[in-house]
Amino acid sequence: MPLSVKRDAFRYLFLVITVMILGLCSRRFSIFFPSWVNLYLGDVLWGLMIFFLCGFAFKASETRVVTVRALLFSFGIEFSQLYHSQWIDSLRKTRIGGLILGYGFLWSDLVSYAVGIGVGVLIERYMFQYIKKR
Repeated sequence: MPLSVKRDAFRYLFLVITVMILGLCSRRFSIFFPSWVNLYLGDVLWGLMIFFLCGFAFKASETRVVTVRALLFSFGIEFSQLYHSQWIDSLRKTRIGGLILGYGFLWSDLVSYAVGIGVGVLIERYMFQYIKKR
């Protein structure tokens, strides 16, 4: 993404909220998906949401910088799940704490986050190409 192109805060906030709703729906309507989709869909959507949040927070940054920040944040949260103490485990037992911090480390989560962030890169690339054409 050229440095002269800035992200529209409203559009990225809309994308974050949309992905959050999709994530909650993926849990609510999990009976309609195959089990292998249920295993990974939430984490892919979480990675996508983090990418859009980073795009929202760092409006003027290049896509690759946003991508690296989203990967570092997502991987940092996942690796933090290797740490167990009473205070953080009690946070993880709450609904919001579990959604944000997760429950246990899984290598497959790292792959899912990377896929979600990759989807975010593709969506952003498409959006900016569409904007340039207008």
